[in-house]
Amino acid sequence: MRYTIPDYYFKFKCTADQCEDTCCAGWQIGIDEASEQRYRKEKGLFRRTLRKNINFHDSVFRQQPDGSCAFLREDGLCEMVLQMGEEALCRTCHYYPRHIEEFENEREITLSVSCPEVAKILMSRREPVHFLHKEDEKEETYPDYDPIFFDQLQEAREVMIQILQNRSLPASVRAVLILGLAHDMQLRFDGGSFFTCQQLYSRYQSRKAASYASEWLKSKENKARQTAYQEGHPHTTHQEGYLRHPEKDSAVAIFSYLYNLEHLRADWETVLRETESLLFKEASENDRDSYRRISKEFGAYIMTEYPDWEIQKEQLLVYFISTYFCGAVYDGHIYSKVRMAVLCVWYIEELLKARWLRNEKFLDTEEVCEIVYRFSREIEHSDQNLEAAEKIPIPFP
Repeated sequence: MRYTIPDYYFKFKCTADQCEDTCCAGWQIGIDEASEQRYRKEKGLFRRTLRKNINFHDSVFRQQPDGSCAFLREDGLCEMVLQMGEEALCRTCHYYPRHIEEFENEREITLSVSCPEVAKILMSRREPVHFLHKEDEKEETYPDYDPIFFDQLQEAREVMIQILQNRSLPASVRAVLILGLAHDMQLRFDGGSFFTCQQLYSRYQSRKAASYASEWLKSKENKARQTAYQEGHPHTTHQEGYLRHPEKDSAVAIFSYLYNLEHLRADWETVLRETESLLFKEASENDRDSYRRISKEFGAYIMTEYPDWEIQKEQLLVYFISTYFCGAVYDGHIYSKVRMAVLCVWYIEELLKARWLRNEKFLDTEEVCEIVYRFSREIEHSDQNLEAAEKIPIPFP
């Protein structure tokens, strides 16, 4: 068995009652079979509390009216741990924020950025992330599993991470490059020639590919600017522009998908509504292109006042790619895995734009960490949301 972890894995330490947003609230915690059996067999004085706070029929911990776990005390500590010790924790509580992706003879373990402390570790990191490996003699076989395909996916993922960590290019260009690579890989997979994907790797790591991606982004911006200009002149017809507000209309359409996802926390829709109000409000006669103006001003702010966001975007893209890309071995959805990674970072950036506006055009790492872990909690802790996120269309190549 081969085990893989990010090199910051051992920097994590749970802050327990000092955590700014406990993981013991906001979602229902499922109980594994072994832990459930132990709770059923408990004979001590704590048995009555276990019976009261556990729904054995659904194998979950009950919740308090505010959505927190029934075992969570007002001081932020866990009553079960205090009474029975840490070894009594169920699998979910014991492993979180560790996230495990299982493959034949492979275990890839990451730290989920849905944990505030993990978000702080990753968003404060400046050097590129590397991955550590360890092997033991344990072996297991998965039926209907293609190890050759998995090896090819791992190789492709390494190339994508190399592209994402090429800091000589803007993060937006790197994102377009891995999208293009994944798109071409998907075509070859669907056409039965996935084994030829190695021909793509050097192509997408070339200066020519980077130049093309950069020019594509510039042409997209120029097209939006031209359409905005046309709209400002009364003799220009609507048909001469490709959309009334191209960037804004596209962003609104993509952002609106978040409303259709499962909301794990009651106040999440409030966050979405606030973002929508700040970024996508109806343009007035004196501000016909508000979204584009906000995005441009935010980009200028990032470049001069908060350049760390470029590195943080890289870390997030690497995080999502390293965590989910090789899952394509089970469904063949190569492009959608990469598209979801880029989309998640785009969503986070939109939420940050709104927070920047709310804060009178100020942003710091603390704000970024909060947005990152809150977004991650909504998306990554729902299989339904992860599946839906792969299907959200984006206007990229």
